[in-house]
Order: sequence, then C-alpha cells, then structure tokens
Amino acid sequence: MTLNRLRTKRTLKRLSRMQFNALAADIRKFLIQSISDTGGHLASNLGVVELTLALHTVFNTPEDKIIWDVGHQSYVHKILTGRRQRFDSLRQLDGLSGFPKATESPHDAFDTGHSSTAISAALGLATARDLQNERYKVVAVVGDGSMTGGLAFEGLNNAGRANTDLLVVLNDNQMSISQNVGAISRHLNQLRTTSGYLDIKEDVRNMLDSFPIVGQTLTKGIESAKNIVKYAVLPGVLFEELGFRYFGPVDGHDIMELKKVFGQTKNIKGPVLVHVLTKKGKGYKNAERSPCSYHGIGTFDISTGKPRAAPCSPKFTDIFAKYLCHHAHLDKRIVAVTAAMPDGMGLTRFRTQFPKRFFDVGIAEGHAVTFAAGLAKGGMRPVVGIYSSFMQRAYDNIIHDVAIQNLPVTFILDRAGAVCAEGETHQGLYDYAYLSHIPSMTILAPCSGTELTAMLDFTLTHDGPVAIRYPNSLAPEYEEIPNEKIIYGRAQTIYRGKGIAIVSVGAMMDKALTVVEMLKKQGHSPSLYNARFVKPLDMDLVKKLIAYKYVFTIEDAARIGGYGSRLQPTYVFAFPDAFIEAGTREELFKRYRLDATAIAEKIQTLINKEI
Repeated sequence: MTLNRLRTKRTLKRLSRMQFNALAADIRKFLIQSISDTGGHLASNLGVVELTLALHTVFNTPEDKIIWDVGHQSYVHKILTGRRQRFDSLRQLDGLSGFPKATESPHDAFDTGHSSTAISAALGLATARDLQNERYKVVAVVGDGSMTGGLAFEGLNNAGRANTDLLVVLNDNQMSISQNVGAISRHLNQLRTTSGYLDIKEDVRNMLDSFPIVGQTLTKGIESAKNIVKYAVLPGVLFEELGFRYFGPVDGHDIMELKKVFGQTKNIKGPVLVHVLTKKGKGYKNAERSPCSYHGIGTFDISTGKPRAAPCSPKFTDIFAKYLCHHAHLDKRIVAVTAAMPDGMGLTRFRTQFPKRFFDVGIAEGHAVTFAAGLAKGGMRPVVGIYSSFMQRAYDNIIHDVAIQNLPVTFILDRAGAVCAEGETHQGLYDYAYLSHIPSMTILAPCSGTELTAMLDFTLTHDGPVAIRYPNSLAPEYEEIPNEKIIYGRAQTIYRGKGIAIVSVGAMMDKALTVVEMLKKQGHSPSLYNARFVKPLDMDLVKKLIAYKYVFTIEDAARIGGYGSRLQPTYVFAFPDAFIEAGTREELFKRYRLDATAIAEKIQTLINKEI
C-alpha cells in the first residue's frame, strides 16, 4: 500500500502487516521530502508513524477524539485526515498549521501548541461526553518529555480519581525496546486485557467480601501479595497508583501489536495508559543520530542533512550565549536554568563550560522560575532562559517567588515578538503586557547585538529581577547608534528634530531608522529615541515628548499592555488585539502594517489630517 493509493481512513482496517509497513515507509519518505522543502518538526513525526496509523485504524475520528500533546507530532495525523495536498504550505502564511487546529479540520479535536496540556483537555472532553450521555472515545497522546510538566500529573491525578473512560498513550522515545521486557509485557497485557481476567478478578473480590471477617482479611492479603509482585515486575506502578490501568511497554513500531493493544484496551472502563516505545527520527539516519537537531528544522538537503541556507550569524541568541559564558568566568555565582530548551536558548555552550552550574529542569517553566528564586535566595545569580510564549506559563511564579522578594533573577526571553512559523501558540507578543505591571520588575529590549551585551553587563549586577527580550533573528549593528553604557531607566537619543518624535522599542530599530529617512525626504525633521527600557519608563523622555505635536512608538509586541500603551498621548504601532498566525516576521509586519513603508505612510496621513 502506497500513500497515493490510500483513499480513505477506512482502507486502513483492511491492510496486512506488509501493506502497513509499506505505507509507513511511504509516509516517512513523504515527510522527509516535504519538510526538507518547508522546514518543520521532522524527528518527532518520523517516530510516530506506526502509532498514528494504529490509532486511526482502531479509532474513528472525528467522532472519536485524539488530542496530541504539544501537537508538533501531528503531521501523520494530518496526512491521514485529508491534508496531504497542503503540505507544501506547512507553517507558511495562510498555509497548513504545524500544530492541531480545529478551524483547519474537524479531526483536530483540540488546539495544542504548548506541552503537558493534553491529559487535562482530554479529561474535560471525556467528562463532557459523560454528562451529555454520548459514547465517543477520547485519546490523549503524550510524549515522555511532556511528563516532566506538572500539568500532566495534575491531569493524571484528576483522571484517576474521576474514573472516567479515557485512554492516555505515553509516547516514550527515550528508551530502547528490550526483547525480554517486550515479551513479558505482551504476555501480561494479553492476560490482563481479557474480559475473563477482569471478570474473575471482580468475582473473587465480591465472593471474599461476602465473608465479613475472613473475607476482608483474605482480600487485604491478596492485595498485599499482588502489590509485592506488581512493584517487583511491572514498570507502570506509578500510573497504577494514580488510578490508571497500565499496559506496556509496547513496541511503537510494530503496527500489528499496536492495533492489538489499542483494540483490547478500547472498551476497558475507567482510565487506561498505554506505554509505547518509539525511536525519534526513525527512518532517516541523520535524524536518528541527532534527533534534537531535527526536532524543528528549516529547509535542508536530504542527502547530507545540512541546512540549505547558510546559517546567518550572529543572532541575538548567539551573542547572549557567548557573553553569558564570558560573565560566568568572571562571576562564579552565575548559573543558567532552562526548561528543556538548552539548544534553542544557546545554552549548550554554557552547559559544556560550566556543567555543574547548568540546570535543565525539563518542561516545567514554573518550577524553573521558583528553582531560580531559591538559587538567588541562596546567594547565586541565576539566569533563566525560556522562550517568551513559554515564560507566560510561569506568570504566578515570577510574581510570587521572585518579584515580591526582589530577587536578582535574570529572565532571558528568546523568540520574543513575532515568531515565524509556529503561529498563534508560539507568538512572543505578550511579554511586555504580562511583565510590565509587576512591581520591582525591570524589562529591557535590545536593538542590536552590541546593546544586548551592554544590557547583560547591567543586568548581571542589578539588584532585582530583570527580563531581557529579543526575537529569533539576526542581531544588527547600526553606525547611527553610539555604544553607550546602560543607565537604569534611561532611553537613548538617536536624532534630535522637531514636531515629530518616534520612540523605537527593541528590535524595531531598523524600521524606525528607515521611517525617519522617509519622513526626512518628505520635508520633516523627526526625533528618534531608542527606548531601551520597557519598564521603567524614562520620565525625562516623557517630559521631552510633551514638546512634540506628534509622538509615535514602534514595537514588536501586542498593542494592549505594550510600551506605547503606557506612554500617553501617542500613536502606537504594534500588533492588534488578535491572535497572530504563522508567517515570516517580514510577512507579518507587512500584513499588520508594521513595515517601514506602511508606518511612514500612516504617519504622513495623520499629519496631513491636521494640517
């Protein structure tokens, strides 16, 4: 069976093992070719081909609901649900989303983009089903990495107590599949999933309970003996104790075994967890050898595995990584903390040079922040590196554990502002809003690589919490902007003019400089200021701006709660009150009229209205 010959999902139910294996190989070939052209999440999707095929063979979406935790491993699901022809537009403006999206297909039961949410969402769906006397099945597919997030265990704990019919598939790609463990687990699962075993177990309990004194003692004795054996030989004791029936480990690349297990567990009452072992990047040697490198990747050459475009350096990330190591050599109190993103944050360099001072806490942003607060309370200078859209998950921890105590924790928010390919769930547009109203918090936004290093000099000696945010882009340098020391709460004057004042915030300086030149050609003489600090506002600058008839701010953030919203009266160029889709930064700037040409035209229009 080839992918081209697969007409409907119903065809899956009739396939033999050989046909399934051929189809899986064809899907992997399609994924490698397609993602090499568009970029995307490759390794995780190569690892779940058989798992996805088995789920769609046993369950019937959209009636049955499959929720993909994080969602970056849902490409095969999309292929099987009628979206294969759109893969050339994957993660592009107005194209196919890289994550489940209910507005894109009824087969996407729940929008996901952040980790550890699927079990809670699935339990909500299952409970809604029960309350409305409906009969569909609910499946949550959760990666082992997501199990480092506390929210996943909150969902497991609640689901076990609720005793609602729910299937959680734990996709574990960190373990190798052991022949012996696999054989034993298959035998145990076959025994435990037969209706006869479950019925006999309940019958014995009922019979013993009918003898008030002796029966209860025997029941407790049997339970104790069962627990001794269970703790000795079964790998899923944790899940059993949380109230789940555990099955596995199962070979996640054996399609027939997966079908069998899902078929056997489908109608078991109460919460069930099936532990599936997969290999991330399976079928593409480069991804198998280095799955992290192919987790999220741009376009690449299939034969070599190397990126098609030459890497552009330095980025803000590169400069931060290098300069943090420089500071760490000088100050042994500096430690780095991240939440499962050492590569993306550029902290692998720090991990290599200072292994005892590097801490990857897993996908647990709230814990990362409170852990850093403890480090700071103990006399260290923690630097917490987390993407902007993920840091918002630790909002309470930032307030309660860091800011109230005014602890010297540095927050580095990478992927801030408009984020290219990931879409609504990953846009880093809200950090100004959720951080700027926190007392004792200082927020900086560099416009250049040189300014980022100056901000790090300031931050790592400042007494209190500081956040530095920047986009995943090149760190430009500007001849027009002098290299000046960072002074707390002080903006920087770039040009002095009259009548018009423009305040550029962070990485929007390239557009601001272009706008100034455009306005000069139209006979204006605008002033240009570099905000540097999003919080606190430079009150001397505020006093200066009163003298201008027109004041404009340009920022790569949400308009509501942003820098300009606190600087009145002014006209704010920022993203509107809407969730922003996927697209390159320049495409999104142009769509939302934040490119230099649109900004200059709008300024001229506003001026002309009052002339």
